[in-house]
Amino acid sequence: MLTLTVILQAANEALQYAPFAKLGAGIGAGLAAVGAGLGIGGVGRGALEAIARQPEAINDIRSNMILLAALEEGVAFFSIVVCLLILFMK
Repeated sequence: MLTLTVILQAANEALQYAPFAKLGAGIGAGLAAVGAGLGIGGVGRGALEAIARQPEAINDIRSNMILLAALEEGVAFFSIVVCLLILFMK
């Protein structure tokens, strides 16, 4: 019986902090988008510098750039999905 009381108190306190969870989810989604933009921009900048130094390696550089950009976009998408789950969780 004591365990049930403790669980109910914890659930009641969690409902009290729900607006802060939504605020955190919004901030997290925004930071994920900004981080992905900065990361993909850095990959593009590095690829352009590498192509300028070695124009004969353009195909290898381009394929690596696309792979890295896709991986960064996947991480950003995953973090935004987690933030949306937190946002719509009851």
